[in-house]
Amino acid sequence: MDLNTLKTIDPWQWPEDADVTILKVLRDSKANPDDRLLAAEFAGEITVISDELAEALLSILNSKESDPLRCTAATALGPVLEYTDTMEDEADMPELEDVEILISEETFTKIRETLRRHYMDADNSKELRRRALESSSRAPQSWHHEAVRAAYADSDEEWRLSAVFCMRYTPGFDNRILDALKNKNPDIHYEAVCAAGEWGLEEAWPHISKILTSKKTDKNLLLAAMDAVVGIRPEEAPEILADFLNSTDPDIAAAAQEAIEMAEELSNEDDDEFDDYADDYEDEDDDEDDKW
Repeated sequence: MDLNTLKTIDPWQWPEDADVTILKVLRDSKANPDDRLLAAEFAGEITVISDELAEALLSILNSKESDPLRCTAATALGPVLEYTDTMEDEADMPELEDVEILISEETFTKIRETLRRHYMDADNSKELRRRALESSSRAPQSWHHEAVRAAYADSDEEWRLSAVFCMRYTPGFDNRILDALKNKNPDIHYEAVCAAGEWGLEEAWPHISKILTSKKTDKNLLLAAMDAVVGIRPEEAPEILADFLNSTDPDIAAAAQEAIEMAEELSNEDDDEFDDYADDYEDEDDDEDDKW
């Protein structure tokens, strides 16, 4: 099976040897450049990622390969960082005892350190540094706080976009997320909606509500707002999203159903783990000396 065939199949339906196909193309420096870009993108899928694929991506990132390929490799390492970090945080939960660990602790640490190094390296392109920051933030560390703050303060909108993306994963930026909701750049606005939902920002609700009720809302932004309902007002989600179940757009109807199911699951939980985690951190705007 080749990459073009994999492109037509959802990752969870890929054959067992998909990782072999991807790895072969990644390692072949003479392969078609577009195929290698696709292989680097596919290598980051949770369904196939492993120590071997992660090492191949790191090798590309540390090489003198083309900048687009290195940027794609950096981005591809983000999902497994987030997955592994989440599993480590929740390792003591009985229902997660049998969850598969996809990469070793050594590889996890190596990815973190490599991404940080490439973000810090001023000789790298802006795009590569941005991708390294974004991916690394999916398993946030103390250094991300200053890095995200600096990126958001930058006059360059691409750095500001990266900062708001990182705020979805890095705690302590509630006020800046609310500020980013006012941004006229549609990409920054989108990331702010995602971040507001992730941290359950009640102050963002009036804005999210307008997005949901407007007939001019872009589809991707609408889907992000629907997800945000789950984080901000899970108890009200079934009622708020009910009308979207009848949408003629199958993506919107499916997203509404998934969001409602997730909200109902969250509402039935007895613990307040999410709130406790968020409350552990003061917003940077409220205390400039807060350094994690």
